[in-house]
Amino acid sequence: MTPFLQLVNVSKRYDSDGGIVDVSLDVNAGESLVVVGPSGCGKTTLLRLIAGLERPDTGQIRIDGRIVAEARRNIVAPNERQIGFVFQDLALWPHLTVREHLEFVAESAGVERARRTGSIAEVLSLCRIERALFDRRPHQLSGGEQQPVALARALVGLPRLVLLDEPFSSLDVELRTTLRAEVAALLRRLQLTAIYVTHDRGDVESLADRTMTIDWRA
Repeated sequence: MTPFLQLVNVSKRYDSDGGIVDVSLDVNAGESLVVVGPSGCGKTTLLRLIAGLERPDTGQIRIDGRIVAEARRNIVAPNERQIGFVFQDLALWPHLTVREHLEFVAESAGVERARRTGSIAEVLSLCRIERALFDRRPHQLSGGEQQPVALARALVGLPRLVLLDEPFSSLDVELRTTLRAEVAALLRRLQLTAIYVTHDRGDVESLADRTMTIDWRA
């Protein structure tokens, strides 16, 4: 069986420092891979390359058998890769309400208009976002309320692959434990392929079908 995601000898270096060197990786459909390693070893760079937010210097990236990137060029644009991304700082847009976040992403991802309202309602329910929060902007939400919104935004475009970059790092221990269990259960129930970046061993135990360690530093 061909892996859903493949990286073949992928490298990305920056002028200052950081990046990854000669990484090869296979991830099967529906698998939850946790990537661990010290700060500065290239974990976030790996996610950004898969998402199409960076171009590899060398190597090739394939999604579902299709080449999406190769040396120094992205062949498939980020919004056409059917990838949801939960950023480390969540990166919610300050001028948009919760509902507007989801409407914008669903439209940008090409979700059909007839399906869009139902998709938004379903994701709000799956992520347990209370109706009272729908019309609030990020600054009106607590950290524990923002995290499910970031996840909902990643899911509403009907992705096949979800990337999560230290999504629980800013939360207290109790909330972190609760949310990571809920997120892991949700993504597995939806049978989505997921890649998590973390340095927390508790995340590994809760989230991983398999782990990958990056220990290279520039």
